[in-house]
Amino acid sequence: MAIEQDDVIKIIKLMDESDYDELHLEMGDLKLTLVKSGAGGRSPLKEPPTLSPLEPKRPLATSPALAEPAPAHAKSASRGMAPQPETPIQMAGGDGLIPIQSPLLGTFYRGPKPGAPSFVEVGSRVMKDDTVCLIEVMKTFTTLKAGVEGRIARICAENAQMVEYQQTLFLVEPD
Repeated sequence: MAIEQDDVIKIIKLMDESDYDELHLEMGDLKLTLVKSGAGGRSPLKEPPTLSPLEPKRPLATSPALAEPAPAHAKSASRGMAPQPETPIQMAGGDGLIPIQSPLLGTFYRGPKPGAPSFVEVGSRVMKDDTVCLIEVMKTFTTLKAGVEGRIARICAENAQMVEYQQTLFLVEPD
């Protein structure tokens, strides 16, 4: 039985309405931990996140303070962090490279299917709307666009490996 993001949102609403302070749920590779603000001093989200039909699915906010050691393939969601930024691209440090970050936790794929060429390689020139990779979560694929113009300077993630929310996947030397 697969659990979708909408199911997690319903669980959060039920948790808010209940007298329980914590919930730990494990279903296969999914690991969900919810803690109410009174139980750990964390501030609650005003409302669970909502997605428009055209917006790519994003993970629910996760809290490192609630994270338990888990295998790399385990997925977790919990309450208590600030809203997510609008764009996965932010300026890097003094080297002038711009990171392209994962908008969600999932499996990183460099190409459109197994055996197909990668969307980009080191040295590839990218435009803002060019696809650079796919992120798969529970058999749902999200296409990640570059969002910046330049050349791929470094690929920071391994193909077919789990990546974290906001993990740097590529570094781009801007034009």
